[in-house]
Amino acid sequence: MLLCVSISCDHFVEVDLPSSQLTSTAVFESYTTAEAAMVAIYAKIRDNGLLSGTAFGLSNELGCYTDELQFYGDNSNSSKAFYNNGLLPSNSDITAYWNGSYNQIYAANSVIEGVAHSSVLTQVQKDHLRGEALFVRAMLHFYLVNLYGAIPYVITTDYTQNSVVTRMSVASVYSQIKSDLESAILLLPSTDISGERVRPTAFTAHALLARVDLYNHNWAEASNEASAVLNNTDYSLEPNLDAVFLKDSPTTIWQFSPVSDGRNTDDAQTFIFSTGPPPLVALSSSLLASFTPLDQRKVHWVQSVTDGTTTWYYANKYKQNATTPTSVEYTILFRLAEQYLIRAEARAQQGDLIGAQQDLNVIRNQAGLPDTTAVTAQDIITAVLQERQLEFFTEQGHRFFDLKRSGTIDSVLSPVKMGWNATDVLFPLPQTELLVNPNLNPQNPGY
Repeated sequence: MLLCVSISCDHFVEVDLPSSQLTSTAVFESYTTAEAAMVAIYAKIRDNGLLSGTAFGLSNELGCYTDELQFYGDNSNSSKAFYNNGLLPSNSDITAYWNGSYNQIYAANSVIEGVAHSSVLTQVQKDHLRGEALFVRAMLHFYLVNLYGAIPYVITTDYTQNSVVTRMSVASVYSQIKSDLESAILLLPSTDISGERVRPTAFTAHALLARVDLYNHNWAEASNEASAVLNNTDYSLEPNLDAVFLKDSPTTIWQFSPVSDGRNTDDAQTFIFSTGPPPLVALSSSLLASFTPLDQRKVHWVQSVTDGTTTWYYANKYKQNATTPTSVEYTILFRLAEQYLIRAEARAQQGDLIGAQQDLNVIRNQAGLPDTTAVTAQDIITAVLQERQLEFFTEQGHRFFDLKRSGTIDSVLSPVKMGWNATDVLFPLPQTELLVNPNLNPQNPGY
């Protein structure tokens, strides 16, 4: 069993360790247990976090919240509230996202503090574990700030401080995210010690930092961070679209391994179905209509089911929804295609139109499409955003975040989402947390 220094709490500030677990001091008296504590954080994020491939994760819930997925589940399913724009401060998933993420952040902070005080770990071991924990802390805050807006940036395990935290401005949160990632880059190794790209490296931190800079309109920095990844010969595009999501794909920057060998991804179990109507979700008609006839992604990453009268379509990026003799697919969090499209957009914003076209064409050509016909900066940016829709559907909420940051979310979703309001760009803060810590007030607008 993996050792975990985090626990399940009713609120993210409740951090006392139960007597059945090792104390944080004991954990960091051995590199084996210290590393196990870090690995256990990844397991929690994979199984129960925002980035889980289960129906609870953002890939499904934000797909329902935007225009990627059509919901078919029953009224008791939590995805229905996302699909119907019916989120409330009392919603259990909204609370679980908040509390689960902050508990994982607490665990990362435990690692940061634990390695700092360890008298046993070598400096190399300390740097590696601290770098991974800083990366995780930055990544989780990145998703939280994009979902909830102004949030606390928690950097300690101190209960007295955490119980009265206040929300920081979005700009301040991003500043802290960048600081953590820049520190992580200096501490992390350039290659994954596991050999399977399941532990973050300096280039994983570069990849997230490129996204952070893109979202903040730091075009030159976004381009440079993406280039740092793209110039690394350890990564390369996979020409076979059916192999992009295999566990040994050269395009993968970072991924989660399954809980045991022979298991594959929760994503496949969430999205693949064999009979209709679908038990949970299917791809939306608007997404399907966005693919042009030549686009091979629709051929290789979309599959259909029919009952003879109606045909439904599902995401077929991950193709193994059952156990296999050995695991063949891992859930991918960062892959190379995003870095090309980040740099394309950033280059267009800076006026490097030829460079932007070249990066955009790399992804288009991989999908079997001809070079872009976009010429002006705005047309190229629009083309990049369209390419992102087709490249990253059902992957960790990219569509929602792209619509938000581009300022197009209201115009795109209002016609297709009943009751869509401008305030729906943010989730409500959990009501239970506002009651426990009034410093988190006010509630987000619209709730």
